[in-house]
Amino acid sequence: MNTDDRKSILICDDEEGVRESLRLILGADYSLSFAANGSEALNYLKKHNADLVIMDIKMPLKNGLEALKELHNQKPNLKVIMITGYQSVETAREASRYGILDYITKPFESAVVKEAVKKAI
Repeated sequence: MNTDDRKSILICDDEEGVRESLRLILGADYSLSFAANGSEALNYLKKHNADLVIMDIKMPLKNGLEALKELHNQKPNLKVIMITGYQSVETAREASRYGILDYITKPFESAVVKEAVKKAI
């Protein structure tokens, strides 16, 4: 498969281990880019397109919900999956107001991630 034909995913998580896990799970099938916080993700998306964003909720500087709100205003049709180690009904409810497609909790299994991404894309 030509790299240019692959769908692009921006992975935004402050934990390097999570970014690496997602790279191992998704890297063979998708073109991946990475950001360590919400500000980096927003800056990246000003210059580049992505078919999907996978974003952690709890991050320093600009957390996932703050970034999601800005992202929703800038690119309302961009598909987003949120990841969190803290399962919170209120947080999920707030995130769903900004159009997230799915919600994955850490620790995650590769099959769950692959299925969520497949459904989103």
